[in-house]
Amino acid sequence: MNRINLGFLVIVLGIVLSGCLKQEIKNLDAKGSGIICFGDSITFGYGVNPGEDYPAVLGSMVKIPVINAGVDGDTSFAALERLRQDVLSKNPRLVIVEFCGNDFLKKIPKETTVNNLSEIIDRIQAKGIMVALVDISAGMFFREYRTAFKKLCDEKQAIFIPVVLHKIITNPAMKSDFFHPNARGYKIIASRVHKAISRYIK
Repeated sequence: MNRINLGFLVIVLGIVLSGCLKQEIKNLDAKGSGIICFGDSITFGYGVNPGEDYPAVLGSMVKIPVINAGVDGDTSFAALERLRQDVLSKNPRLVIVEFCGNDFLKKIPKETTVNNLSEIIDRIQAKGIMVALVDISAGMFFREYRTAFKKLCDEKQAIFIPVVLHKIITNPAMKSDFFHPNARGYKIIASRVHKAISRYIK
């Protein structure tokens, strides 16, 4: 085989492999309108004024409406109970799911949290809606959830948004209290979320 043919084969093989490795997202052709950010205090925007929460900042970055459906103190169990009213009834194009912090604080087993999130994703996707799952880990903090969430996204063909609290949770200048970001921190979260979802909402 001459060099030209070998080079052509390498290029073709690269294209094929890149296509195989690209993650397919379920309901990429979702017909709904807008984005719903569905979560707990991190989504709600605990510690900042209205308009400084990450969904509000995200709304200024995209060309479609963004609804903040975050509730301070919510667990994955509470999320399942309000999923229909706060999310499914509104027919969004994309739902950004963010839970686990309160599950951890209330000593809910990680496996239970993952199972609840799996059910949430299934119910949303069954309505033809795209799903993104937020990972609030940072370094060793919640690392075991990061691994489980990534696996869940791969299985469900959902968008994975990793380590949104990286260099926020350890930086007092980025936080309003021990755990929650301040306005500066929420801007960074919004930027990371936007980077992860932008290709899917164009």
